[in-house]
Order: sequence, then C-alpha cells, then structure tokens
Amino acid sequence: MNRREFLASAAVAAVAAEAQTTASKPNVLFLSVDDMNDWIGCLKGYPGVSTPNIDRLAKRGVLFADTHCAAPLCNPSRTALFTGMRPSTTGVYNNDQYWRPTLPGVDTIPAYFKKNGYHVAGAGKILHHVAGFNPPDQWDEFQLQQFDDPWYRRADWYPWNQKIPAPKGHPYNGLKGFPGEFEWGVLEQPDDQYGDQKAVQFAEEFLKRKHTKPFFLATGMWHPHIPMYSPQRFWDMYAGDKTKLPVVPKDDLDDIPPVGKGFAAFRREEIERIQKEGKWKEFVQAYLAAISFADELVGKVLDALEKSEYAKNTIIVFWSDNGWHLGEKQHVHKSTLWQRSTHVPMIIAGPGTKGAGVTRTSPVSLLDLYPTLVEMCGLPQNPKLEGTSLVPLLRDPKAKREATVSTYLPGNHAVVSEKWRYILYSDGKEELYDRRKDPNEFTNLAGDPKLVSVKQNLAKFTPKTSVAPVPEVTAYDFDFKTYTYKLKGAK
Repeated sequence: MNRREFLASAAVAAVAAEAQTTASKPNVLFLSVDDMNDWIGCLKGYPGVSTPNIDRLAKRGVLFADTHCAAPLCNPSRTALFTGMRPSTTGVYNNDQYWRPTLPGVDTIPAYFKKNGYHVAGAGKILHHVAGFNPPDQWDEFQLQQFDDPWYRRADWYPWNQKIPAPKGHPYNGLKGFPGEFEWGVLEQPDDQYGDQKAVQFAEEFLKRKHTKPFFLATGMWHPHIPMYSPQRFWDMYAGDKTKLPVVPKDDLDDIPPVGKGFAAFRREEIERIQKEGKWKEFVQAYLAAISFADELVGKVLDALEKSEYAKNTIIVFWSDNGWHLGEKQHVHKSTLWQRSTHVPMIIAGPGTKGAGVTRTSPVSLLDLYPTLVEMCGLPQNPKLEGTSLVPLLRDPKAKREATVSTYLPGNHAVVSEKWRYILYSDGKEELYDRRKDPNEFTNLAGDPKLVSVKQNLAKFTPKTSVAPVPEVTAYDFDFKTYTYKLKGAK
C-alpha cells in the first residue's frame, strides 16, 4: 500500500469510527409543559387528579420529587435551563428581556447538541414563546408555537401568527374586560385543532422518520398555561365536588416581609374578581382540566416513541418551567418564591438511569438538566454551566443533595433543603418554613432566635452577587426575518 492509499484508508477509517461513535450516542426526547405545579398523581399535590401518562413515566424512570425552577417565571426559568446559568449571572430576570443580544457566545442546550453532532429539532413552546427568544440558528428544524387564541396574539410579538376576530361567546369564562390571555373554557373545535396537538403531531412524524444521526427532540406543550382551553371530557373529570379549593387563611400574609407581600399582590385584582364573581372553583377546575389534557398530550408523544425504532436508546426528560398559584397566599400566577411557584415536576427515564420507579427526594434544580444531559450523552463538558449533574442521583437512589436555589428579580432568593425553605429578600428581610411540619408555608419562623444558625447555613447557598438586569426588549429594534437585534440609538 502506497502513502496515498494509506492516507485514504486512514481517512475512511476515521470517518467510520466517528460515525459509529456518534450513532452509539443516546437520543434525547425533551418533553415540557408550562406552568404545571405539583398537582400531578406521582407528586401527590392534589388528591384525585388524573395524570396516568406522567405517572407511568415516573414508574419507568426517575422522579425527582423535590425539583425547583431557577426562577418562577417563564422566560428567566427557560433561559436559565437552556443556557445553564442562573438569572443572577445572566441578568435575565423577567419576561421582557432578550437573552441572545447580551449572551452572544453562549450555547443553549440545542445549540450545544447541534455543535456536537446531533440532529436538533423542536416544536411548540421551548424557550419563551414571544419572537426574539428562540433564535432559529439553534435548531436544524423547528415548528413555531401554534396558539389556541390567535385573536388575542399581538402581531409584533407573534409575527408568524395569523390574527383573527374573537369568536362568538368569547370570553368563555364570562369575565368581560379581563386580561385577554387570562381565559378558560372549551373551544368548539375537534381535539386535533388545539395548538399543542400540532407540536405532538410534529413529534409523532419526527419519530417515524429514519435518522442517521442521534437526535435531540424538544416538544413543548403550552398547557396548563393560560388561556386554559381543554376539551369538555377533561372538565367533566372534575365536575361538582371533585374540584376542591386551596386552603387560604385570612391572616396568611401577616408574617410576610414587604417584598414578599408585593410579589403576592401582583395582579391581585384578578383573584379578587374571580372570587367576587363566584368563579374561583371554575378557575381551579379549568387548571385541573388543562393538567389532564397536557397529560394526554404527553402520553401521545411517549406512545410515538414506544412505537418507534428509537425507544430503547432515547433518554426522556419531562419538566415544567415553573409552578402556579390558584389563590394560595392570595395570589394567582407564579412570580413568588414560595413552594407553589418554584416546585415543579421533573422525570428522567431511559438509558443511563438506575433504580427505575424509586423516587429521589433530594432538592434539585432545573438548572441541573444541562450538565446532566451533557454527561449522559458523553459530550464535552461545558465550563459555563452552573448546575450540577444529576447522574450520581440517577445511578444511586441513596445519593443526596443538600439544597437548591430559586431567584426572582435581583437579590431575592429561596433556598430549599429537605427540611427548610429559606427566603432572603433584596432588603435583607427573611422567611423560614419547616417544610415537613408546615408544607403549606403558613407560619414564618424567621424571627425565632433558636433558628438563627439554620438561616445562616442556608444563606450560604444564595448567589454572592446579582448582576444588573440586561436591557428590556423595548431597548432594541428586533427584525424577525433576519433574527437580529439592534440597540435603539446605536450607530
């Protein structure tokens, strides 16, 4: 064999070896829901809720029963999860801040997998759903979110959306003059016309295809996020006395510091009007119905994977971006540092997990997903990541973590250990709850002199600094066609 033949043979062998290594890597099904708190069967957050598909995934995988979001709001939570960095590091604290212009060199999870040989596809709500938050260069293919309420969607926020007149009977909840998105009811249309079904259909078709590269498939459900539209059969599951209202003591905010009271008061007029007009129970019913609808959609994607040739070599990750209040602490929505807002479901199943069906009870974070997937898929370490891989907990059901942190706006943090929730606000005021004795967080123990050392120990987990917020979207001229950002006034 001459030198030219040898080099050609070596090149072919190298390509073949690389292809074999790439082909042996596991696929990833990244399956998400939106605003789903712990009201699912396997987390026992609401007695009688119907979530059979999420529950069966928990039985065949690993349920992290004490998972918390990095931030209790859609955009900062998803930005933290997908960049692997805390809000206190990125400066992304709210829904009105683009991440890409201020983090141009950061690889999100899909971008990192794409860079390392994966075919990366997505559909639905993955990063924040408004234009400018999901740059297309992260993906090999992506299907944008389709909405159940296109009559409400703003053209500047959703340029791909075809706006139509509001349908007859809208608003379906009978609360005229309410914020447009804060709606619930049953749409007069076939089930397959709901927006989340389009994301499911994308996933189903994707899993039928032949893939020569390992893939990362993200499928994002909008439900149970408002507007909470679900087919009638899901409403029927919670008719009558099957819907129970949360317990909300009248004095529940009396021992809360001013910043916490301010978080609870955000959009207070909505829960007050819901209660005044006798709609509170219907509102809770709508949320439960939307959870069960989301569960059915999750089941369809899981079924499609099971029927595919990729069933045995695909890691499944199921998660929600943040929780949701339904009147607790006299609050609706998220945007607080209490349990109802930060606690979310998370399940990992498939190759690389051991002790399937054995729940992990240590507190963990959605921030941990990025380094976990990097390790599980054998990708090079990304030194920018601030989460901690969950692989030790996936391999050993007895492994433990000490605490995790959630942040809402600069300088406000909640530290969660198995026993305690400690909240430290930007003005130095505190809350402390015994999670075992007081799971509803009714009694703030921060003033107990016997618990000073407990607070001091938990405070060590809070970020040492919080960077200033990055500019808001109004500071930029954003062009959707080119997906470019220009600071207003910049030359």
